[in-house]
Amino acid sequence: MLEKAIRRESFELVLGDDLVVRGEVRVRELREGEEGRPVLIMAHGFKGFKDWGFIPYAAESFAKGGYAVIAFNFSLNGVRETDYDELEKFGRNTFTREQEDLSAVVEALRAGELPLADSVRADELYLLGFSRGAATVDLYAAAHPDVKGIVSWNGNAVCYLFPEEFREKVLREGIGYVYDARTQTQMPIRAGLFEDLDRNGERYHILNQMAKLKLPALFVQGDRDFEAILQGSLRLREAAPHQRHVTVEGADHAFGTAHPFRGTTAELEKAIEVTARFLEDCRSGTFRD
Repeated sequence: MLEKAIRRESFELVLGDDLVVRGEVRVRELREGEEGRPVLIMAHGFKGFKDWGFIPYAAESFAKGGYAVIAFNFSLNGVRETDYDELEKFGRNTFTREQEDLSAVVEALRAGELPLADSVRADELYLLGFSRGAATVDLYAAAHPDVKGIVSWNGNAVCYLFPEEFREKVLREGIGYVYDARTQTQMPIRAGLFEDLDRNGERYHILNQMAKLKLPALFVQGDRDFEAILQGSLRLREAAPHQRHVTVEGADHAFGTAHPFRGTTAELEKAIEVTARFLEDCRSGTFRD
């Protein structure tokens, strides 16, 4: 029997104040008599976007595996169409803004307002975040226990990895900059990021929230990632031993891939494989077995 094609449609959610969430829905066409697909929402990382690196490839892979996959840009990620063509917005991003963006996507999904709505089961929702996007997914799940399961790929265990002196400088001067070597761009970070975290100390304490999390979670970690993230992964294992933790040997932060994407790697395929198995275990009720 011929495999059904993957349908892909774009969407925009206008949230006001020049805030727009742009995304894509990918769904494998249903065969006659098939029900809608369970949903997997993917959240990109810091200095990332929905078309960054491996994200489209991974989204396509999970769509082929039977999921309705939604990849989207956070409204203040600094990207409209190309690398950082809205750089000023990047500087205004906060974790609260990302929580609100993710909530808007979920609400539009459940209201049937996203493309291909007739092919999805909006009540069967899973979330996957990469890097800082994993932190956003973790925190969203902590406040929304109706999510069926979450996946972290090389995720942060704290909301920011900046040195304390950088934080103090930004709070004092109102703005600071981090260098992006790939684009040779100075990326602005405004004081609002740290002020937002200070206002939401316990709410945005990832380790504490993951220790209390009851819904299923998978933490996938490459063993050649940045040292700060590797240390955070160890702390996540200690805080949430009741969840599933998988180490991908030989994997750096991007699982051996780059942007622009030049093809998959064994490490990326391993991350996709263990994630697909986790999702199926969640769906079959065997995650804790």
